Amino acid sequence: MKKKINNAVAAALICAVMVVSVPAARALDLGDILKKGALGVAGGWLVTAISPQMNDFINTITFNKGVKYEGYTKVVPIVSIGDGTRIGAAQVGATTKDAIDNTKAVAQIEGEFSSIRATALIPIDSLNPIQRFRRVKGVGVTAIINVRL
Repeated sequence: MKKKINNAVAAALICAVMVVSVPAARALDLGDILKKGALGVAGGWLVTAISPQMNDFINTITFNKGVKYEGYTKVVPIVSIGDGTRIGAAQVGATTKDAIDNTKAVAQIEGEFSSIRATALIPIDSLNPIQRFRRVKGVGVTAIINVRL
């Protein structure tokens, strides 16, 4: 029963953010950058709001498949650095609680070399990688969460 309530709360939060933030960003018509910024903030808030439920869900499915993470985990927003704005989330894992507590987001950096495309996912200690960009040592990305919009 508790899981059904948590899933209902998560779904309601997703709907509320989409209904409120997207039309508000369009109504302001302050340009593409501000729209993307508003969506990024709303997406980051949403990930933070439902991260415990997403973390429990990922831990449950990995446990059911026999590949449970042995340590501390949590879900944080993915912040893109460079071209494009995206809304995403990642589960991070570490062997110490201090390392997990210091992780606030995952920085996504993309690049191309010839016909090879690479994406680096780096656990960082800030939600704003423009202000500060420091890797949290001892933390890895254990799952990526995609939401169809």
